Amino acid sequence: MAGLTLGVAVLILVLSVLNGFDRELRTRILGTVPHALVEFETARADWSEAASLLSQMPEVRGVAPLNQGEGLLVANGRTASVAVLGVDPNQEASVSIVPKHMVQGEFSALSDRSFGVVLGAGVAAQLGVVSGESVTLLIPEATFSVAGVTPRLKRLTVVGIFEVGAQLDNQLVYVGLQEAARLFRLGEGVAALRLQFDNLFDAPMVIRPMAQAVSTELGIPIRFQDWTRTQGNLFEAIQLEKTLIALLLTLIIAVAAFNIVSTLIMVVTDKRADIAILKTIGLSPRGIMGVFIVQGSVVGVIGTVIGIALGVPLALAIGPILQWLESAFGFYLFNPSAYFISDLPSELRWGDVWSVGLLSVVLSVLATLYPALKASQIVPAEVLNHER
Repeated sequence: MAGLTLGVAVLILVLSVLNGFDRELRTRILGTVPHALVEFETARADWSEAASLLSQMPEVRGVAPLNQGEGLLVANGRTASVAVLGVDPNQEASVSIVPKHMVQGEFSALSDRSFGVVLGAGVAAQLGVVSGESVTLLIPEATFSVAGVTPRLKRLTVVGIFEVGAQLDNQLVYVGLQEAARLFRLGEGVAALRLQFDNLFDAPMVIRPMAQAVSTELGIPIRFQDWTRTQGNLFEAIQLEKTLIALLLTLIIAVAAFNIVSTLIMVVTDKRADIAILKTIGLSPRGIMGVFIVQGSVVGVIGTVIGIALGVPLALAIGPILQWLESAFGFYLFNPSAYFISDLPSELRWGDVWSVGLLSVVLSVLATLYPALKASQIVPAEVLNHER
């Protein structure tokens, strides 16, 4: 019973944690990076026509312009390598969760100030800056002048800091759409359109026909990519880990079921005389089997119920429990600079709970069949003659 309890509780907990990782990937990572990206061959000033066509597609939740590039931020004698995203702050909320996760300033301030910048919390901490201070952006593209080859530099004012609790806090900074166009020498145009889908899993299937339709309608070449090219490996790894760990932890339940087999076999051996007497006074072989099936099933059901009763609260509270342990003992399980999240997520899905409980009960019942069959095959005359 204790083995079943442990197996069920641990399996529910681990499946909930893996569900949490899956949820965090969808909401944090895929809520920050594009579900899909439509890129123009050259930056276009008439990008709004393509955006209008894409926004009419039924699968699309939002479309926003994007100019992006790489840069190096410098402040207080420190540096940080970042991805610079040029966005329209009024449209970004339809394709990204970043505007909802501001810890300093407002995302809309990008439109209020020329050459303002919104930093990820990790970038701000690395540079030691807060909202209102200035940073220098170095673009990795040389400028030729009478003084020789010089790097391209631009002074930016920090107008806000965001924190989504993921590794992207250490990588992303946002500037205004037109500021990015000037920084990366795109003229007044837009290099790409960022798409958000109602169902992110639609992106790999529909982005190609959507891009081709827009390309044909406007008569311009268009490139496209979806989130599976940038984050797909991580998502697949989580799905694979969930499957493999579930199979491995199911072995705990299988071992507990085997313990039921061994326990009932010992009971059959110990109670041979009692079984023989019961059969002598008229209990049928089916009745003998029923006794042992009921005994093993009761053990299985009780162990499963206790395991669910322990596993569900543990899965719901594992985050606060881990935070308490980290604060009490001074260690951190997840370093945001090394992992894509900073805490232990957990999402209890009742479908998993019922599946684990049903699996445990079924294995427990199956484990009783062999001992029950052995008990039903006992010959009373042989046993009682031996006992005499």
